Amino acid sequence: MIEIRNLYKVFGTKMVLNNLSLTVRRGETKVVIGRSGVGKTVLLRNIVGLVRPDSGSIKINGVEVTNLNEKEYNRLRMEIGMVFQGGALFDSMNVGENVGFVLNEFMSLDKKTVQEKVRDALALVGLKDVEDMMPSQLSGGMKKRVSLARVLCMEPHIILYDEPTTGVDPITAAAINNLIIELRNKLKVTSIVVTHDMNSAYQVADSIAMFYKGQVIADGTPDEIKNSQHPVIQQFIHGEAHGPVTEDENLVFGHVK
Repeated sequence: MIEIRNLYKVFGTKMVLNNLSLTVRRGETKVVIGRSGVGKTVLLRNIVGLVRPDSGSIKINGVEVTNLNEKEYNRLRMEIGMVFQGGALFDSMNVGENVGFVLNEFMSLDKKTVQEKVRDALALVGLKDVEDMMPSQLSGGMKKRVSLARVLCMEPHIILYDEPTTGVDPITAAAINNLIIELRNKLKVTSIVVTHDMNSAYQVADSIAMFYKGQVIADGTPDEIKNSQHPVIQQFIHGEAHGPVTEDENLVFGHVK
């Protein structure tokens, strides 16, 4: 479904993606882990065309997308939903307007059909009778679910999640994890989930890719990652302050050695 080969992206003097390659099979949930700044979110933005790579290949359904113009990419984006870390809701619109935004802006649908699709999408994420609420009235977990409902209205083949459980309580995080699993099982969507939450990673992943220094240093099942002997992987998944990552960065607890 998604095939990424030899991807490079530089911002200023910082190499963010460094010859990165990754494959996501159709219907698979691929979890991407790694420290902040290793290129996880940048990869998602490259896939949807918000950022263009300096070189390398991104194929979706066998189609090379890095050469698409903006009009062509817009058509592709209708098949890809992205759940942003903060929800990315429009503050001036209520929940119903936010969820139905893409339908109203880019599809020729009547008002009743849009309302039905909005209601059905909200029901899928466990929300009812919230269409008239404003984003400022929502909790962090509700904002993320509304953002997911907006994606579901598009009926995408691919969903990209950027830190879906960050900033929410454990019960809400568990509910979001269950939603990701249900969407894979019921709708057969292909997903990439960027997360620092290892409990979430182990729960939702078919496979896990570990990013380090802009590259994929491991890609395997949750059990394979959990039992990996790679010292960088072990330090990250156990949240240890000391290890090869901190030594490479010459930092310990935020202090320069």
